[in-house]
Amino acid sequence: MLTTIEKVIFILLALVSAGFTIHGIKTIVDSVRKGRPTPELKNVPSSLLKAGVAVLFQRTIFKARKVLSTIHLGLFFGLITYAFVNLVDVLEGFIPGFELIYGGRNFAFTFLPAGIINAFNLIADLMSGALLFSIAVMMMRRFVVKDKRLNYRENVLLNPKVKAGAHQKDSATVGLFVVMHVAARLLGQAYRLDTGADPFMPIASFLNSIFGASQTGLHIAWWVSIAWVLYILPYITRSKHTHFTVGPVNLGLAKQNPHGQLDPAVPLKVVNGNHYDPGAKFLHDLSWKRVLDSYACVQCNRCQDVCPANFYGRPLSPSALEVNKRYLIKEATFGSHPDRLLLPLTETVISPEAIWSCTTCYACVRVCPVGNEPMADIIDIRRRMLIDGAEIDSGVQNALQSLATNGNWMSKGKRLRGRWAKEMEFPVKNATEEPVENLWFVGDTASFDERVIPNTKMVARIFNQAGLDFGIMYQNESNAGNDVRRVGEEGLFEQLVEQNMQAFGKAQFKQIVTTDPHSFNTLKNEYPQFGGKFEVKHYTVTLLKLFEEGKLTVKNKLSHYKVTFHDPCYLGRYNGGFTAPRKLLELLGVDFHEMPRNCENSFCCGAGGGQIWMGKVAPGERPAENRIREALTTFEKNSSDKKQLFIVTCPKDMVMYSDAVKTTGNEGKIEVRDIIQLVAEAVGVEMPIEAEPAPSPA
Repeated sequence: MLTTIEKVIFILLALVSAGFTIHGIKTIVDSVRKGRPTPELKNVPSSLLKAGVAVLFQRTIFKARKVLSTIHLGLFFGLITYAFVNLVDVLEGFIPGFELIYGGRNFAFTFLPAGIINAFNLIADLMSGALLFSIAVMMMRRFVVKDKRLNYRENVLLNPKVKAGAHQKDSATVGLFVVMHVAARLLGQAYRLDTGADPFMPIASFLNSIFGASQTGLHIAWWVSIAWVLYILPYITRSKHTHFTVGPVNLGLAKQNPHGQLDPAVPLKVVNGNHYDPGAKFLHDLSWKRVLDSYACVQCNRCQDVCPANFYGRPLSPSALEVNKRYLIKEATFGSHPDRLLLPLTETVISPEAIWSCTTCYACVRVCPVGNEPMADIIDIRRRMLIDGAEIDSGVQNALQSLATNGNWMSKGKRLRGRWAKEMEFPVKNATEEPVENLWFVGDTASFDERVIPNTKMVARIFNQAGLDFGIMYQNESNAGNDVRRVGEEGLFEQLVEQNMQAFGKAQFKQIVTTDPHSFNTLKNEYPQFGGKFEVKHYTVTLLKLFEEGKLTVKNKLSHYKVTFHDPCYLGRYNGGFTAPRKLLELLGVDFHEMPRNCENSFCCGAGGGQIWMGKVAPGERPAENRIREALTTFEKNSSDKKQLFIVTCPKDMVMYSDAVKTTGNEGKIEVRDIIQLVAEAVGVEMPIEAEPAPSPA
């Protein structure tokens, strides 16, 4: 079809396009390689293959926005199809007689069966329509409807170019490419049909009925279609749409260690003699994988949708963090401003206030369809800020000082940790003095907070009634360090780990059980980094096992309660502990109703990542308050006269949600209870009459 001159022009343009594309890819690779080492990845080919399958079937995007994800499916498969379509189009341009048209006629490759040609034409034609429809919906959403979910709050730090609309320009360019490329290709097919309609090309045949056949039109349409491809390939390497190719790779290289295990503050691997300071101050202080994250991000803002800090009106957007990283790299490479990389991340990528807004709930990581970890960046930045002596919230500072001195964040003496146990009507073993099967790691809130201690005592009573062999470490227990590490105080975290490991060394036990999901997470996932390899169970799993073994029996069915359940972040999203609490509630016979946001999609209470220690509270509806409103709305849809309960399995949740019921003015409408209170009522264990607990210090 092409003349000799056209072929020469095409080859020259293709070489130019390939040159700019290779340069763009090399720039990305060079920038990523400057990042710090990551924990060693194993079986990378297998991981990449699994990621490829996940991407092919678009499994990761359906975690949220189901309708839009379905539209995206059409866009994705359309683009995949067009990778083959474009190859065929180039062959048709270069090889005389190579025409895949009506009836499977092909003068160059007569060995090709007509069925294959017709199937190809039908798929290409229908996928062209799907592509045009999908991109039209996406562009309408962005430029006409202007979906607010694609925007950022005014208080979020944004790169000036992003603020000026550079990302909108990217979307418009790629959207225009898809429309022009696909429309030109369809017109070219329509102009090719000189013998009339082809039933295997319904859209092209319809256009042929309007425009007819034309060799000149075919030439023009071919050049418009292919020229757009030659332009877009290098453009992609310089825009947010690098996610087309980087996204699947990034997903395949995602962290393989447990969700609840943070990367070390300092890389364990020394590369080329490099030694690293803890945490991250500049862009390439981040691991190479998290530099790659910025190229994988397409600004879908799904992470922002689920971020409790962003919901709360705080200046944190995980998406903006990744976008700012990419534009910082772009300015330092394509923009020839390498000095930009010498500016602190807290000036170019994310504000200090946003850094301290993160609850480390992991929702942004879980929902990301391309495996990004913005939360891990935030923790690394916190680590360096603390080392550099940055000013932090007074409440956090006081908590850290108390943890360093007392081993707990509540400014209580170590000997007071086991006071509740000494008040029990039966002896609670000291696991550091006599062997036990189950070492109960109680945690700070459950040990010291007067609002939670009644539940702690009830757990002990239930364990005792069931004949469970358990004990605690009394004053030898220190805070497990989960939130300390996520605040960024790596040195203090390691100090607490050392203290607890010494205490564990004194104790004889088969497994650890804990009522605190934060302790559960770090004991299970992070202590193995320090030699602490032991089995750790959340108390809901232990309770369920006691029922299943017949050591606990339901005497009173609790059908008079209408309940909903909140999944704690560190039990559920981090560690998949969704089943045991729900099975317990089923055994107890309550009228159970799920909130819309449940299991992996559960909304954070707002306490994690040191937020519960904050002395200064930002204005606005807090995550816990929003969650209580969600529970009440759930009950309204299932109205009855039964007492409404909000069930928790975390001491911090007990505190956060009890306060939220009061601050939202919903006392008397809904009551927050620990699941142990329901278990006690169901098995017939009554709470002894005790003095009214004193209010806990703020």
